[in-house]
Amino acid sequence: MIARMYVVLTVLGFLPVMIVWQILGIDIADGQMLREKGKRQASSLQEIPALRGTIYDRAGRTLAVNTTRYDLGVDPTVQGYAAKANILYAELAAITGRSSSAFRAKVSGRSSQKYALLSRDLSERQMERIRELGVPGVRPDPTFARRYNHQSTFAHVLGHVDTDLVGLAGIEKQYDRFLTGTPGKRIRKRDRRGVTTASVAGDDVSPRHGESIVLTIDLVRQSIVEEELARGVAEAGATWGVAAAMNPRTGEILALSNVPTYDPNRPGAFSSAERRNRAVTDQIEPGSTFKLVSAVTALEEKVAALSDTVDTGKGWHVFGGRTMRDTHAHGKITLLDAIALSSNVGIAKTALKVEPGDLYQRARDMGFGQPTYVDLPGEVAGRLKKPSEWSGTSRTSISIGYEVTATPLQILASYAALANDGLLVQPYVVAERRDFEGNTVWKAKPDSVRRAFKARTARKLKPAFEEVVLSGTAKRAQIDGLRIAGKTGTAHKVIEGQYRRDKSRATFVGFFPVEDPQVALIVVMDEPETSSYGGVVSAPVFQRIAQRWIPTLPQAPGFFNDAAASTSVRETTVPLVEGKPLAIAQSQITAAGYYVKASSVEPESVVRRQSPRPGEVLEHNQRVELVSATDDAADQEWVSDVVDSNLMPNLKGLGVRQAVYWLSTKGITAKIEGNGTIARQYPAPGKPVAREATLVAR
Repeated sequence: MIARMYVVLTVLGFLPVMIVWQILGIDIADGQMLREKGKRQASSLQEIPALRGTIYDRAGRTLAVNTTRYDLGVDPTVQGYAAKANILYAELAAITGRSSSAFRAKVSGRSSQKYALLSRDLSERQMERIRELGVPGVRPDPTFARRYNHQSTFAHVLGHVDTDLVGLAGIEKQYDRFLTGTPGKRIRKRDRRGVTTASVAGDDVSPRHGESIVLTIDLVRQSIVEEELARGVAEAGATWGVAAAMNPRTGEILALSNVPTYDPNRPGAFSSAERRNRAVTDQIEPGSTFKLVSAVTALEEKVAALSDTVDTGKGWHVFGGRTMRDTHAHGKITLLDAIALSSNVGIAKTALKVEPGDLYQRARDMGFGQPTYVDLPGEVAGRLKKPSEWSGTSRTSISIGYEVTATPLQILASYAALANDGLLVQPYVVAERRDFEGNTVWKAKPDSVRRAFKARTARKLKPAFEEVVLSGTAKRAQIDGLRIAGKTGTAHKVIEGQYRRDKSRATFVGFFPVEDPQVALIVVMDEPETSSYGGVVSAPVFQRIAQRWIPTLPQAPGFFNDAAASTSVRETTVPLVEGKPLAIAQSQITAAGYYVKASSVEPESVVRRQSPRPGEVLEHNQRVELVSATDDAADQEWVSDVVDSNLMPNLKGLGVRQAVYWLSTKGITAKIEGNGTIARQYPAPGKPVAREATLVAR
């Protein structure tokens, strides 16, 4: 018995020693690791978000910016909250349109003792009104979003982001790594109850905010292109249209537009077809616009001269068992006339004098069969078959723009090379990148890809392509006093393996002024209903864009010859800018030759009234007054402030949101069919206003 007691006492005596030994073992073996783990549990790492960079147009106007929205919660247990709660509820009711009792019920019925969510998605301005109340216990929770100030304008250039602000399309995707930035971090202490406070000892790491992007495109010119393209697509009944412009000397993209389009603020509301940037993603057969390559090859290889005669016969000829036709019979004509009149037979016969390898290589030199490497995502290279893949009729077919595919931008770049005396340049959209402080960290440098053909060949060919506009197939592109050169193109589409004469694409591509080219511009229409010819449906769009662009270009006074300048029009009609953002409205009024007096300085405010009225004839250098709505209250005021005219305006080319907004001010119910920009409207422009209007958008 005593022996057992000694054994138990001995074991009990060794137990503290064993415990101490174990503690020492843990401290030696795992002490450092456990101490680090304890520190981590006593602190938390809070991410400081980096701001995504802003996107500007070439004049410094903001196109894409960051916005902050707030979910508003409160802690009713905070001292002083109860005394000011009713003031808070009343202000929230005024902001949201809900009753004060609804917010009071949210607090009384809350599931958490120290938190109740009162409202979601408050703007910065609304949140500032809440802060000014000085109510204790208010807990705003900010979330960041991307806002595109001009809705669908620039949509296919800018692209859009997802909910995490990651670029998914356009410049947002192409330059995502520069726009995104790097988040910072802040260390917070956590007590035993889990409450965190600022850690004095913690070193904050500041975020590196994203770089801002400056585009080569001007907002005014872009909006003009979008409006005229939308009008052209609607008038022609086309399924889609593309227009793009570039500086042929530098490669700067000056405009890029697609119809139908979409609003990058809500991309999910639009189809993938509407979000598609067809200027770089779609391969089309160039049709007669490819005749530039054939003409260049013939002159460069010295197998023909522009003065040489070619017999086009009665307007048709059989090549390798296939009949090729002209629109009209021309008989014997010069090569220059074959270009101006777009004779398929004349160009094909000339191409037979050229070796297949020479035609192929010249097309490669002019950028076909390879990307332009423009800084936009999704570009395709097109298709240019090697001579070893050609059939017996490939040479004549390729010479007039079949059996070869290219993007609209590739076709434009080839004509820019003609304008630039044979030098092919790389197109680009971003002019520079800036850091958060506004310092330029990178600037684009114009880059020539290669000399596609000799300068003297370009000088010989320019008059031939100018003749296309003067007396050939593109007379509808003419502007008095302005020298324009270009080429029309019609390409029948392949559907189920067969060319369909009733389904085609119509193109006009050109540049101006011929003596010192500043702008190269292409317009493409898909399946136009009114005509299949580029000279009929696409050339007028080119002409209207050029006319409206001229006053916005600094070199404009030198574009016209003296005779044209002395008889130039000194008065025009006042453009319709009601329902448009002030920044666009001001620029369009200025471009039309007038001075602007605006009631607001907010560029995103909407013009609600203009004087003189749209359509009035006014001498240049007169003043046009714009009254705009800068907040929700002003917008509501406009609803009761009826615009003078009782006739329907021309809403074609406007975004759905702008058109519906205008109609609401007249008390008209809008019925919308489709998405994008307005293509057709009922009642028609100029008809008496009705109680209901139908708008067809594409």
